[in-house]
Amino acid sequence: MKKLLSLLLALAMVLSLAACGGGDKPADDAGDSAPAADAGQDAGGSEPDYASMTIDELKPLLQTVTEGKLTVATSPDFAPYEFYAIDESGNPTLAGFDIALAEYVADFLGLELEPTPIDFDGVLMEVQTKSADLGMAGLSPDPKRMNIMDFSDIYYKGGQSFVCLQSNQDLFPDLESTNKAEYQIGAQIGSIQVDLAQANSPDADIIQLAKVTDIISELLGGKMDGAYIETAVAESYAKNYPDLCIVLDVPYDVAGSSIGVVKDNPALLAAVNLAIAAALEDGSMDQFVADANELASGETYEGLLDADGNAAA
Repeated sequence: MKKLLSLLLALAMVLSLAACGGGDKPADDAGDSAPAADAGQDAGGSEPDYASMTIDELKPLLQTVTEGKLTVATSPDFAPYEFYAIDESGNPTLAGFDIALAEYVADFLGLELEPTPIDFDGVLMEVQTKSADLGMAGLSPDPKRMNIMDFSDIYYKGGQSFVCLQSNQDLFPDLESTNKAEYQIGAQIGSIQVDLAQANSPDADIIQLAKVTDIISELLGGKMDGAYIETAVAESYAKNYPDLCIVLDVPYDVAGSSIGVVKDNPALLAAVNLAIAAALEDGSMDQFVADANELASGETYEGLLDADGNAAA
């Protein structure tokens, strides 16, 4: 009898616990515990088509080095792309059509521009290490650089040139004539001009310097026989230094400049491409180039400022 009573009591407790459990939640509540989709993926779990998005759709997805800012590494020794314009009081202001475009892109993306002036090879490093969002220094979308950065669409079509003194132009009737062991030929460190020098003047003594201004100084001082320089930049220097001349056009497969974009940031790349397309369509880019060329014909400083923000003597 005691065993039967114990069994009945145990059964009653089980039934009571089942009633208190409340059963399963309704199907409508199931979504409360379902995992949310990643912000960078669509509902199906695949990568979104960033290139088809509008700028308003892209803005909430943008990730930058510093929230609310667009950090742009640039090398201010490359007029008319980027340089310092000196006003009547001797104050330097970062200028050039790359800088104007950077401002346009930042505004288009709803961000504050934060330029980082640095040597050219430093621009590549800043983007590679993701210390900067963009690199803007007249960059050509060289396939050899695509493992360290992504590239925007072309925003400016230029060319490549071989430069020398007016007095030496008869020495260089063609590119083959630059390929002599007795010649010292300049090119900027880390630039595609180094590749062009190595391809067209392999037997020459190729001198790599950090700044184009140093190359120009060596040419003017007779310490170099010639140099490979981007055409727009070469034209700017030739305008300011009549002893220089562009003696040869240099063939190059990628005749244009792109913005270097930090890798693994497809939303930023897509947004930058939309900004470039807008600048080209509304005529802003043409105005940026015209303004930069006018400024570059005045008093300028090309290089990095000193610790006090002054142009070096």
